[in-house]
Amino acid sequence: MNVALPTPLADYVDGRREVQAEGASLAELLADLDRRHPGIRFRIVDERGAIRPHIKIFVNRVQAQALDLPLAPGDEVRVVAALSGG
Repeated sequence: MNVALPTPLADYVDGRREVQAEGASLAELLADLDRRHPGIRFRIVDERGAIRPHIKIFVNRVQAQALDLPLAPGDEVRVVAALSGG
């Protein structure tokens, strides 16, 4: 399925903003994404396996709260990074 990524993560996927990954759950999708693009999962998920505070993941325009969220073929997955600064 298509996974839309924010600009800050594009360096991990050869500059692209949209990539392909597979999985029956959000956790499996991120694991597959990391197999295809090593290092990207750690930018999205912390050491405890939780979505990082500055990252939001939306599946079909609904914010995912946990990585065990089931996915179906054709789901739209979008990773969003919060902006900060002063």
